[in-house]
Formats: sequence, C-alpha cells, structure tokens
Amino acid sequence: MSWAAHDLEPYLFRAKLGARISLVWCLIGSYSPDLLTKWAVYGFGFSHHDAILSDPVQFHRGWPGAGFTHTPFWGFAVTGVILLLTKNRTWAFSYLLGAIAHVLSDSLDSVGVMMLFPFSTWHMHFGLWEYVGEAGRAKDAVAYYTSLGGVWDAFWALWLLRYWRMFTVTYFRDELYPSDPFWSWMHRFTGETVMLTVYRTSAFFGYASIIGWYIWVLAINDFHPHLDWSFGAPHWAPRQGPR
Repeated sequence: MSWAAHDLEPYLFRAKLGARISLVWCLIGSYSPDLLTKWAVYGFGFSHHDAILSDPVQFHRGWPGAGFTHTPFWGFAVTGVILLLTKNRTWAFSYLLGAIAHVLSDSLDSVGVMMLFPFSTWHMHFGLWEYVGEAGRAKDAVAYYTSLGGVWDAFWALWLLRYWRMFTVTYFRDELYPSDPFWSWMHRFTGETVMLTVYRTSAFFGYASIIGWYIWVLAINDFHPHLDWSFGAPHWAPRQGPR
C-alpha cells in the first residue's frame, strides 16, 4: 500500500495532461479502493491493533473479501457508472486514471493486487517493500517509511515540487476553474477561498503525512527507527506473500 502517493499522483496527472484531467474526480478514483477497506485493516486504535477481522489482509486485497476494489475491474466498472450518470468523459477518464494508479502503486508491496479479477485471483506483486497492515497503523507506518515505501512517497512529493505554480491562485483561476465544470457547480454554494482549500487539501495532506510520519518514525518512535532500503524490507516483519 502507499501512504501519500495516492494523495499526490492525481496532481501530477493534472500537471502533465492539463484539461483532459478533472483533479477532483482523479482524486476520488485514487482514494476509492481504500474507502471501504482501510478501517478493517487498521481498526480504530493507533498504538495497538483492534482486531476487527481475523484476516484483514485477505479482506483488504483478497477474494472473498473487498480486494476487488483494488483491481482494474473495479475501476472500469465504476467508470462506466460515472459515464452513464454524468455523460462527462473527462470525469469518467479521470476517475479511471486515479483508480488504476492506486492499483499499480499497491502492486509494489509484498501482497499485491488481483490484476486479472474476476477471471483470476492471482496477485501481481513486486515485493519492493513488505505489507505490514495487519500489524496495525503504528507498526505499518514504521515498516513503510523505513523501507522503499517511504522512498516511493518521496519520489512523488519531489516530482510534484517542480509544478508548485499549479497551487497558485492564478493557476486555479486561469487553468483549473475554466476547464472543469465541477468548480463552477461548487461555486454556486461557496466562495473561492473554500474552493482553493478543497483544491489544495490532498496535496497538503500528502506532504504533511510524509514529513510527519518520517519525524515520528525516525525521531520519536523507538521501534526499529532505522532506514532499510533493501529489496523487500523491513526484514523484521512477518512475510505477507500474495493471497
């Protein structure tokens, strides 16, 4: 899984593809696979893991379970519904791009995703870092940010810095607002300040997550507070292979 990449990827898609991308719908697509599953993986605690399910990994990525949300099948199915209801191809494509990017990012860990679902429950996984979600949010954060997972998040964060101008008021007024009817619809209910806040929130959250988690993992937390950028790290975690 990725902690901040899902927040940042849609902004880069918008920066690269321009008006062909609705940022809001791309973000919805990027978030959608986890909306129904993350609560069951982590529970509601932080320092300890609340046992909501006997096998949270199976529920999150497998079948039977909600692992179908982490598949291209889910992305295309929801895209079809969006297209049917809105008749807006930009919104539909943007959702699909965000959802597929989420799936591909999550294929990098040791559990992976069911890329060929519903025809197969085989998991495509590259094992660059170990999936530790079943151990709870605190240990998963340590595992992710001391391994190549943290590097993956940092890669997107550093790349997005090149496009800092897209977060200016001028960009929003001249480029974003005119190209996506979502913003004119939202403007009927609120002002520009709120719209700018909505526009920037996911990027701010992504950067804050990376900085905050690295500080906690390396400076405050005392559980394996060292970086291990070897393939498949962290090696203290129990192996979680494909389901």
